[in-house]
Amino acid sequence: VQLQASGGGLVQPGDSLRLSCATSGFTLHTYNIGWFRQLPGKEREGISCVSGSDGSRTYVDSLKDRFTISIDSAKNTVYLQMRSLKPEDTAVYYCAADYGLRCPTLDPTIYEWDHWGQGTLVTVSS
Repeated sequence: VQLQASGGGLVQPGDSLRLSCATSGFTLHTYNIGWFRQLPGKEREGISCVSGSDGSRTYVDSLKDRFTISIDSAKNTVYLQMRSLKPEDTAVYYCAADYGLRCPTLDPTIYEWDHWGQGTLVTVSS
């Protein structure tokens, strides 16, 4: 199982950015894919999850208005579209995979996802 996050970079406040999570080595429709982030000096936190089985999505309430997760099964890739970025969104963003048909909790302190990719750094600064 491999996950490769990409698309991070330096953006200005108010900009949009799309992250990609390329997956390989497993059947996407039997896994859930989640996006997480780790702000400087903070614990990792969940953002969103999409079920590879039925495309259902979950979000943390604080980000659901600005972040959108999507899945392209043909490309085995999951995206995170981020809008109206703020300096406080500066973080390392990770994607993760968990076997199953329904997204588990996005709280990484409660549940350990099966597989993690390396992170991609997003810096929001003027």
